[in-house]
Amino acid sequence: MHNPGSTTPERFPAQDRFTDGAQFIAGRPAKGTSGRTHAVVDPATGAEVYIYDLAGPDDVDAAVAAAREAFPAWAAATPGERSEALHRFAAVVADRAEDFARAESLQCGKPLKLSREFDVPGTIDNITYFAGAARHLPGQSAAEYSGDHTSYVRREPIGVVGSIAPWNYPLQMAAWKILPAIAAGNTIVLKPAELTPLTSLLFARAATDAGIPDGVINIVTGTGKEAGEHLVGHPDVAMTSFTGSTAVGKRVAEIATATVKRLHLELGGKAPFLVFDDADLDAAVNGAVAGALINTGQDCTAATRAYVQRPLYEAFVERTAALMDTVRLGDPFAPGTDLGPLISHAQRDRVAGFVDRARAYARVVTGGGTPLGELRDGAYYRPTLIADAAQDSEVVQSEIFGPVLVVLPFDTDDEGIALANDTPYGLAASAWSRDVYRTGRATREIEAGCVWINDHIPIISEMPHGGYKASGFGKDMSAYSFEEYTQIKHVMFDNTAVVRKDWHRTVFGDR
Repeated sequence: MHNPGSTTPERFPAQDRFTDGAQFIAGRPAKGTSGRTHAVVDPATGAEVYIYDLAGPDDVDAAVAAAREAFPAWAAATPGERSEALHRFAAVVADRAEDFARAESLQCGKPLKLSREFDVPGTIDNITYFAGAARHLPGQSAAEYSGDHTSYVRREPIGVVGSIAPWNYPLQMAAWKILPAIAAGNTIVLKPAELTPLTSLLFARAATDAGIPDGVINIVTGTGKEAGEHLVGHPDVAMTSFTGSTAVGKRVAEIATATVKRLHLELGGKAPFLVFDDADLDAAVNGAVAGALINTGQDCTAATRAYVQRPLYEAFVERTAALMDTVRLGDPFAPGTDLGPLISHAQRDRVAGFVDRARAYARVVTGGGTPLGELRDGAYYRPTLIADAAQDSEVVQSEIFGPVLVVLPFDTDDEGIALANDTPYGLAASAWSRDVYRTGRATREIEAGCVWINDHIPIISEMPHGGYKASGFGKDMSAYSFEEYTQIKHVMFDNTAVVRKDWHRTVFGDR
């Protein structure tokens, strides 16, 4: 079943590209064979905009087989050939930028200005970066480390990668999974979230249209339980990369390790936002609101726990609440909208549950409710600021994944850094101060894969993204991602031409 659903061509100009199904295998769209359907829902209206057949195990098998067949030729392509293909890919995506932006906003509910100015340009930049990085996959220089041999290191692709991407940034996460894998010479099967497959499918089609060979990039859209677990456990998949919750990541790890796969996990976060008493208060307030509300707070690096040193605490709470109250909720496609809905009504209700339970032990300063009127049918939730919660409370320790910021005071620098580290997570953090020694200490002592100073959220293709502790391991983006998607081979040549080596006596005979 492939129903375009109830939406307008203006909101979904690329809808005619999905009539053949929500799978993309061996360079062609296809229908899923699970026997069950799923709907992509516009979270701003609750309308079903695309109904498709879900993938089952047979579709995963077909996609893996296509990737396995494509692997030898793609792995043997020169770095220059892979680079040229990626440059063409970037050009095709840039030419279709508006289609990508509208499809992303439609399926996710994010404001069109965020899709246009953040998601799509960031993805094009990622492609361009990896087009260059594909030509620079060095090993260690050749040398005679033993004296009698020349050694060097080869970087080789791993094989078929099976990746699973989340629903919060479907386009960017597809790029983060696909690009380093194929730049390094691997082929890939990506399972996007079944809620948000549209831009992943557009991305794979653009790659094929750019001349990337059939089977190098494959998309299977199905449930995690059926398609995802089958992909992770597939014997012909050499590596698994997963981005999502820590709970699901543990299940992925169990399946992957049973078949001794390479594993890359980017999991949950609960980013601290540490404001010292000499910080620029206005900058910190603006940074907190932007960092907490980006993508309606559905960002694993979003600012979620603001720790503010006691002299600035009350002013920070007051000004942050006032600025949050100016944020405009609305239709993601309307020019004046700042904040769209959450991904679904179920997610909205989950976020509301956290806030409602917090009323018993903390102060909800602003927000904490759903809008009425013309937004009542969407999955909207007001920007929310909570103050005076205890460090061990649910809203401080658990990932809410919504437009909610919790603010707590601290007294000494030691206490502030200790509180920042006091959750199981370690994906991202920020510290705000005019003192270079304070900020230097924060960068050293905060346990997170990224620490921003006097800013929160910006990412760049040249730098790695990945976590500490329960936030997972391994890196997306940057040259460091090749550590995930290549395997290292030591090659050693004898230079002596001596038949019987001196070390042989340790096994047989005498000197």
